Amino acid sequence: MQNDDVNLKKRAEEAVNKKAAFGEDFELEKFEEGSRVSKPIEDLQTLDEESKRTLLQVGVIPSEEGRSGSLLVIDNAVSHSSLKDKNVELMSTRKALQKYEWLKEYSWKLVAVDTDKYTAKTYLEDADGYFIRVPPGKKASMPVQTCLLLGSDRAFQTVHNIIIVEEGASLDIITGCTAKKEVEKGLHLGISEMYVKKGATLNFTMIHNWAEQIGVRPRTVVHVEEGGTYVSNYICLKPVRSVQTYPTVKLEGEGAVTRLNTIAISHSGSELDLGSRAIFNAPGTRAELISRTITIGGKIIARGEMIGNAKGAKGHLECKGLVLTDKGSQLAIPILEANVDDVELTHEAAVGKIAKDQVEYLMARGLTEDEAVGMIVRGFLDVGIRGIPEELRNEIENTISQTAFGM
Repeated sequence: MQNDDVNLKKRAEEAVNKKAAFGEDFELEKFEEGSRVSKPIEDLQTLDEESKRTLLQVGVIPSEEGRSGSLLVIDNAVSHSSLKDKNVELMSTRKALQKYEWLKEYSWKLVAVDTDKYTAKTYLEDADGYFIRVPPGKKASMPVQTCLLLGSDRAFQTVHNIIIVEEGASLDIITGCTAKKEVEKGLHLGISEMYVKKGATLNFTMIHNWAEQIGVRPRTVVHVEEGGTYVSNYICLKPVRSVQTYPTVKLEGEGAVTRLNTIAISHSGSELDLGSRAIFNAPGTRAELISRTITIGGKIIARGEMIGNAKGAKGHLECKGLVLTDKGSQLAIPILEANVDDVELTHEAAVGKIAKDQVEYLMARGLTEDEAVGMIVRGFLDVGIRGIPEELRNEIENTISQTAFGM
């Protein structure tokens, strides 16, 4: 074992009991390790109808139509990987590390193994996941889709993903995170390290659809070089016990740009601690952090943070939340930090209920109260996310309709 590996292991072992800065503290020993072995699935269309429906609800298309490639992780095993686009590399993280010696320079370089007990556990479990790379100047013809599926009850899933979009390249990814219908309780730990090289573009959409007693702890850091663009869309509309995530984008090259969109609904019994952070480390960098959240009985904490460390940086942070029942709660926490002059960082935060006069205005034009509320909620959650499959759009529409009706 090399010195770097020894050092990482030591740091991880020292952090196995380290509580995360935010969110409910899960006792890892109360969960069993998810299986590392899975029967290979050659064709996603051979899955049973319930499993295919589960995938569709998070934007993963079993037919793989309109997709450059697909990868499915069940518990802790990669069970399916297929690729149609010669401009994309797609394989398990473990296989990629075996194939490419240079990949060690990217693995566990953005996310610290000792961030908390969840990162430490993922490292010590030698977690697998997906590796996606687009060579310099190449463009993926269609999105790559991945699915992280929790398939065993009371199990924990550890995942380590590495994405590299080389200089001048372009890539779209749709990732669905979900659980089989019979899974009632579990824990998902997902580590993602993303590298957007000079002049490259990465559009990353993540859809969560868990179960009422599942804990979710993603840990994501993105490195964006000169002229690079990173766009993230995060969607979480279904009941879940607890999600705590705080993805960080480091704008390391001049003119680097990022936009992070979050739309979420917190149901009764759910706690969503959702954040996004942009760090401006190079001149002329730009960021926009947009959060739209609704509570119908659950708790939401919307964090947004921008740290300006370089001249000419500009960023806007927008946190807006609706409280649609008496039992739910919304907390918006915007943080702006300027460490040099010539930095322009702004924020807009607002939480509250739907204005009565808006509903009455629409009802006066022939809409029922449910239709009026649904239209307002639909407009509120629309942040311009593109490329969502029709099946997922229908699922979002159904959730919005149920939310309006539930009021």
